[in-house]
Amino acid sequence: MNTCYNHFHLLKVGISFALLILWSPLISAQEDNITITKAERTPSEFFAELERQSGYSFFYLEEWMGNIDVNKDYSNSSITVVLDDLFSGTNLNYYVLEGEKRIFLLQNGIIYDELPAAFLGSQDSLISKTNNIVAQNAPPPTFYAETKVQSADKLPLIRIGKADQQSLREAYTLSGNAINDRTGEPIPDLAIRVKGKGIAAITNEAGNYTIELPAGYNVITTSAMGIKDSEREVIMYNSGTLNLSLGESLEQLDEVVVEADAVSNVEEAITSSEEIESEESKNIPLVLGERNILEVAKALPGISSAGEGASGLNVRGGKTDQNLVMLDDAVIYNPTHFFGIFQALNPFTTEKVNIYKGAAPVEFGGRLSSVFDIETKNGNVEKISGEGSIGPVTGNLALEIPFKKETSSVVVGGRGAYADWILRSLDDESLSNSEASFFDGIVKYHHRFNENSEVRATAYYSKDKFSITSDSLYNYSNRLFSVRWAHRLSDRTSGVLTAGNSDYDFGIDYESEGNNDFELDYAINESELKYKIMTRLNENHALDYGLSAKYYSVNPGSIEPQGDSNVAPVDIEQEQALEGALFFGDEFKVSDKLLLSVGARYMFYSAMGKATQNTYQEGAPRNEATVQDTLRYDSGEFIKMYGGPEGRISARYLLAPDLSVKASFNNSYQFIHTLSNNTTVSPIDTWKLSDLNIKPQKGYQATLGFYKNFKDNMFELSLEGYYKKMDDVLDFKTGADLLLNENVETEVLQGEGKAYGVEFLLKKDKGDLNGWLSYTYSRSLYKFDGEYPEERINNGEFFPSNFDKPHDVSLIANYKLTRRFSFSMNFAYQTGRPITYPVGTFRFNNADYVIFSDRNKYRIPDYYRLDLGVNIEGNHKKNKLAHSFITIQVYNVLGRNNPYSVFFVTKDGEVKALQSSIFGIPIPSITYNFKF
Repeated sequence: MNTCYNHFHLLKVGISFALLILWSPLISAQEDNITITKAERTPSEFFAELERQSGYSFFYLEEWMGNIDVNKDYSNSSITVVLDDLFSGTNLNYYVLEGEKRIFLLQNGIIYDELPAAFLGSQDSLISKTNNIVAQNAPPPTFYAETKVQSADKLPLIRIGKADQQSLREAYTLSGNAINDRTGEPIPDLAIRVKGKGIAAITNEAGNYTIELPAGYNVITTSAMGIKDSEREVIMYNSGTLNLSLGESLEQLDEVVVEADAVSNVEEAITSSEEIESEESKNIPLVLGERNILEVAKALPGISSAGEGASGLNVRGGKTDQNLVMLDDAVIYNPTHFFGIFQALNPFTTEKVNIYKGAAPVEFGGRLSSVFDIETKNGNVEKISGEGSIGPVTGNLALEIPFKKETSSVVVGGRGAYADWILRSLDDESLSNSEASFFDGIVKYHHRFNENSEVRATAYYSKDKFSITSDSLYNYSNRLFSVRWAHRLSDRTSGVLTAGNSDYDFGIDYESEGNNDFELDYAINESELKYKIMTRLNENHALDYGLSAKYYSVNPGSIEPQGDSNVAPVDIEQEQALEGALFFGDEFKVSDKLLLSVGARYMFYSAMGKATQNTYQEGAPRNEATVQDTLRYDSGEFIKMYGGPEGRISARYLLAPDLSVKASFNNSYQFIHTLSNNTTVSPIDTWKLSDLNIKPQKGYQATLGFYKNFKDNMFELSLEGYYKKMDDVLDFKTGADLLLNENVETEVLQGEGKAYGVEFLLKKDKGDLNGWLSYTYSRSLYKFDGEYPEERINNGEFFPSNFDKPHDVSLIANYKLTRRFSFSMNFAYQTGRPITYPVGTFRFNNADYVIFSDRNKYRIPDYYRLDLGVNIEGNHKKNKLAHSFITIQVYNVLGRNNPYSVFFVTKDGEVKALQSSIFGIPIPSITYNFKF
């Protein structure tokens, strides 16, 4: 074979500048005289046998034979049949020189034995003499000079695809995935450009890209913030895949300004979405110096809570149960600690949260108001690293540990609280002997098998314990587990398979001096399986489609007596349900100015047995006296089915490169509800599944907004208006008893709601002074009307919800004095939330009774708060054991005694109003952060 190689090398030198792009093999028919029996042999041995039987000499390079399977049977076959089968699925072609009985193997390309007429300027078609096949508009041969690219970071020449005479085109599709070669994480927003041809593409969040390249020789460049620029030569013989593994940029700069997604707020089709990086909470002064990505979210327009220290978020006038909060694809039912003051997420393991207040991506469903999609970091695959903090209340630590270099890693995070002293310092004597503690832990494993497949698995657990009185110990916990497998199915298609399980439970341990000790328990559990496929159909269509299934299991509550207790045991019947969805979405580029995001989702739901359900008399109020029949359902039997189609459409129209108008509409179903008669969210609120008597909630929302960037994207401005309508939302009857009630449907009402508002956001990301100003004007109103007085609230008229706050202002500012010192400020103002006041008393049968106003007719005083902070970076020396960051903050600098609630007592024959506050004085804190 040495002589064969020498002959081939001489031939390569002679024709490499004029041949080798499109395949047009010129092989005449051969006699069927090749017979080879399957046996273990090397490619060299196989071709030696072919030479012996056919009389042809073969010319090739040994390194091309790595993926050739030569262990095959051939019986009385022609040389062309053998070679076509042998090279099927590879990038090898061949050329037969008949007169000299020689066959040349070719990598990717083919050999021309004459130049096409188009090469000399004629418009005639390329003609293959041997086969007499005309290839219309075929590209001319490629002439490649090895010294063409002169670059400090020149990468090896890449040949893509295998030339095929039957599919000659002027352009081919190149697709692939870009990853950071140190961490293994995908690189979003990587710019891929073709030199001198005005062609470009951008990678998506998963690092995937698709670009159309002219046939033949191209030079492509890549660039992204924090990633080293690269340049490489690519010869396109056909469509194919090129995965990019790129290094980080290590240049030392005076200042780094991150401009990724700088114009995404203007260019994206989706409306009412926000993204918050966990690092953004680093400099924002919050209570007790704790980083809190959910608290930062409340500083954005349209997002608020019922009050300071209240669990849950209210988005655009929706209830707290109308938010889908997900951590790595699994639902987390209560993402807060300590009555909502702290988040139940380790800030050092959390990467970011994507918030959708309008038409959410079509894969999400089951909630009316919003989606909070929280992502955990992938671990460092190069070396062990970590981050932590020590504060006045908690200690946090997160470690990133590589398992296999450049392939797999694990992230481990843990937090613990020593918070009892806070309760003792609150302005409430009844809390002075209370105690509270919490902890949470998370583990995430990430493994990248290759450029086309990766898996991640997350496990999370949190636990809270608190005692508000001396006889009761409350506890609640979250647990979740999820697995996600992302894989590429083809050059244009990838899939994501996720499985998750979530559990939330709470309990009360009651011990008293009498014989009435007991334990109360409640739990909700759900499991979900989802498969999503993403297809880049072409430059104008990007498709998302798939299906999901979810199983709910609810323990509505049980009481177990303890010791010699006289308390009777109670065990409410378990609830079960199935929920599923089929979804399809398309991001459709109509023109350079008009972009549409359309989606359809069909939801179906069924409550399941084993269960007992009551039916009630027609034309009578629903109570225990009007029970008509009791129906019993066997295990797995369907009780009641609900469902229907959901539509989602968003449109963006560019009025200018930095100015757009967007509009959206969506409708949605929600099959799960919270039961609460507290003014604010409580950890012991229970979840209720839709069944025979409680219908699912339905919602409709329309949004219109304008988005503008100023001064080279230094400023972002958005103005959005929305209108939302809700049907069959749940509320409680006056005096309702919701906990451990077997017939809870007799204590609740279902009515309608509406919410509308205008949201303003001005954001500045560049310069020494940065931050944002947001203002929201909004109304949230509910209406419960029925045929009977007990089914009406406020005479069946619309009334403000508990979280109706017409005016909401937030100002976040950070001023960088030097590279190490900065100052930060957080100011918030909100209209006082509604409240129900007593308006009079009357005496009946020698007893005094209080007359209350219509529900939520009055308001508590307005809320405002100013927080200040000083941030001190450690020195920036490279060779240090750890880099430090110190925050000194004062929460509620003005000492504003903002009311948490207002309640009423009767003293000396008079009804008096009392106010309870969470933090009525300035709260200083100092937190030490370190990173290694």
